[in-house]
Amino acid sequence: MAVTLLAKPFDPWAELCAYQERLKRGDYGACASFVGTMRDFNQGDLVEAMFLEHYPGMTERELGRIVGEASARWGFLDALVIHRVGEIRPGDPIVLVAVWSAHRGPAFDACRFIVEALKARVPLWKKEKLPRGVRWVRPSQS
Repeated sequence: MAVTLLAKPFDPWAELCAYQERLKRGDYGACASFVGTMRDFNQGDLVEAMFLEHYPGMTERELGRIVGEASARWGFLDALVIHRVGEIRPGDPIVLVAVWSAHRGPAFDACRFIVEALKARVPLWKKEKLPRGVRWVRPSQS
């Protein structure tokens, strides 16, 4: 299981492929993945950029707890979570969640759980840059 925060852009598909190469072929029959990217709009406004603030150490621990809860519940083989912090531009990937399991059901369910729990529980704060200034965004309540 791997949880990583990155302050620079990343290619989610290259990261997924590189991580999967380290797994033992034949152990998994499914990989469910989710990639979230930055939109150029929110709450009816144009968004030029976003800054994701985090609490170092606490953010990674909470992500690890979420992955651990999902593993205990669905018993998957492995998981990868990569999340951006810092300045992000429209179209940039923000998050990659991938879960490998023997069967698709646990992979899908665990992947969705991780994404939803991440949005609701992980200490990340968003500040959007709009054409008329900046604003802080209220956390998502999944």
